[in-house]
Amino acid sequence: MTQNNPEVGQSISTAGGRVNYHDQGTGAPVLLIHGSGPGVSAWANWRMTIEALSVQNRVIAPDIVGFGYTERPDHFDYNMTSWVDHTMGFLDSLGIEKTSVVGNSFGGALALAMAIRHPNRMNKLVLMGSVGVPFTLTDGLDKVWGYTPSIENMRQLLDIFAHDRNLVSDELAKLRYEASIQPGFQESYASMFPAPRQQWVEAMTSPEKDIMAIPHDSLIIHGREDKVIPPQNAHQLFSLIKNARLHMFGNCGHWTQIEHAREFNQLVAHFLNN
Repeated sequence: MTQNNPEVGQSISTAGGRVNYHDQGTGAPVLLIHGSGPGVSAWANWRMTIEALSVQNRVIAPDIVGFGYTERPDHFDYNMTSWVDHTMGFLDSLGIEKTSVVGNSFGGALALAMAIRHPNRMNKLVLMGSVGVPFTLTDGLDKVWGYTPSIENMRQLLDIFAHDRNLVSDELAKLRYEASIQPGFQESYASMFPAPRQQWVEAMTSPEKDIMAIPHDSLIIHGREDKVIPPQNAHQLFSLIKNARLHMFGNCGHWTQIEHAREFNQLVAHFLNN
């Protein structure tokens, strides 16, 4: 099933099990943390980002435990503390003492939590369409987390993710549907975000006082037409993080790194390296 699958990269064993990840380029490291869509993987999320950023940086993009092709340990407790610990253990296994982090959506909440709990391990922070502050569950996110596998359901989700419908094809829907039904994928996914789902928004929230204490240079990016995570999240994070800058893309949904890939990559590369 995984032969010739670009989503399957390198593999490393950590205290929490085997991690599937992509590692490209040299220079200062940057960790890319994907979102929480059904069937997601690091490659699916960052396929248009990895090569561009690897021109100047060492780009490391793992499948976070519970997603993609990373091992799912029996009885793993899917919560922010466990995700932080597992991700830090992954960095330890690679011998990475300090890294910049780019977090997308759920990955933004994880990046925030890492910066709060392990500030000396973080360099710069990029939060894209980020969770991590309080908001009312959107209909879009409720549908994403409540996904049940079918090509039609996947097509509907992709239409929610992308503002530009030209990016959503039947072929893409079929590919992402097939990814979502790989062994173990839907089982772990369904167990993470059961209804009522507002509780999982709150579970990923970092305390306001802790966000205000984040010292790292931070770049906050959001799509103005995002139907999954409210653009107000970006304004809230910008108001809280003292060393922050905010970039809002118009004509853009939740897929900033795909819908505006060239501009996104240029923006992030300049921020990381200046």
